[in-house]
Parts: sequence; C-alpha cells; structure tokens
Amino acid sequence: MDKKNILIIDDDDRNIFALTATLRAKNFTCISCQGAKEAIALLETDKTIDAVLIDMMMPEMDGYEAIPAIKKIKHRMQTPVISVTAQAMVGDREKCIRAGADGYISKPIDVDKLLLILNDI
Repeated sequence: MDKKNILIIDDDDRNIFALTATLRAKNFTCISCQGAKEAIALLETDKTIDAVLIDMMMPEMDGYEAIPAIKKIKHRMQTPVISVTAQAMVGDREKCIRAGADGYISKPIDVDKLLLILNDI
C-alpha cells in the first residue's frame, strides 16, 4: 500500500511538529501549511493530497471559512477534510460538519481516533 499524503494546516509550529512526527511514524507522508490561504493555493495544484487536517482557529482565515473554499476546488471535492480543534464544547463538532468537514477530532488529539479516521481514506 502506498503512503498516504496528509496536508496539515495549522498556525502553530508545535502542532505541526507533533502531528507530523506521529503520522510519519505510522507511515504517512506529511505536508504542512501555516495558513489556510497558503493551503488553498497548494490544493489548487495537482499535488497528491489524500486528506487534510485543518485547525479551525487560525488568524486571517479560519477553518470555518477555509473548508468551504477547499471543497469548491473541483478536484478536491472528494478529498476528506478533518477539522482539528481545541474547541470541544457541545455543538462544536456539528458546527465543523456544517462547514463541510468530513470528520472532527478535538485537541489534545487521541492518536488512535485520528488513525481510525485516516485509515478509512
């Protein structure tokens, strides 16, 4: 089985580092962007991206704005977008799904739950 390419979008280097280290150890390839606009530009290319992990709370353009923009990219409509957020209040999961996310995981990330989500792609 080929390695799956995961795009991590997060404005915090520590989150990118932790997710990348964890996912690489589980045989995923990781690409990262520190902002949604940069990520959207990358997603508009033909770069192979099998799934997107996006932090919902970022400056400039948050995940709630970015996910619909990602889903409007014709060749990315079926790319799974998983929201990653520290907001784990009642209704936050539903808000992420309404924004177009295909999945939701709260911080601190339960690695086993994340791997279950990613192994289904």
